[in-house]
Amino acid sequence: MSMRTAVITGASAGIGAATARSLAQAGFHVVLGARRLDRIEALAEETSGTALSLDVTDADSVASFTDRISECHVLVNNAGGAKGLERVDAADEEHWRWMWETNVLGTMRVTKALLPKLVASGDGHVITVTSIAGHEVYDGGSGYTSAKHAQSALHRTLRSEHLGDPVRITEIVPGAVETEFSVNRFDGDTDRAAKVYQGYEPLTADDVADVITFAATRPSHVNLDQIVMKPRAQLNGSRFHRE
Repeated sequence: MSMRTAVITGASAGIGAATARSLAQAGFHVVLGARRLDRIEALAEETSGTALSLDVTDADSVASFTDRISECHVLVNNAGGAKGLERVDAADEEHWRWMWETNVLGTMRVTKALLPKLVASGDGHVITVTSIAGHEVYDGGSGYTSAKHAQSALHRTLRSEHLGDPVRITEIVPGAVETEFSVNRFDGDTDRAAKVYQGYEPLTADDVADVITFAATRPSHVNLDQIVMKPRAQLNGSRFHRE
């Protein structure tokens, strides 16, 4: 049996990079997509994978990326992120536009391009990393929560549209994960980002990668529709027990 191929978007850091390592360890050939080519080239060397430049907000970049992938068994839609934490009455439209382009349209572009190859594999699997922000709301988070709600709806619709096809559909729904997420959200303000995770132990990228790999390695007739994972100290999107 030939090695199965897993394509991971947003693979240059955080959950994407950890997932690449985990899936490679599980026996997959990993194809890594991200804008920071130097990072994924180093990761590809580490994992014996393939690094390809990818900007999910650019349709031409997505087309070039997916055209170079001959076969795909697992797609991990991980590219995404947040910008800002403004209330609706102070909303920054550029932040909103970036979040919708990255989280929603980016997921749509890559999934649409690779679905024929996933189905043709005879045992495909679309795994999309959304967020509890795709199922809840919190003050100041409307731009991100609305984008994640849309991404979740897009992903869950696939489950219905491809019922009967040889492809599984799994949504991974993490709570607080300490990665570059908050640093990027706050435009490089590391002090502000660090406060998000103070007083409790957040999830790590490796924690999420373990769950993604678990889902991807279940028997082909087993579909884990949705997996919600949070730190023990987190109740919802805004309530934590902090020491």
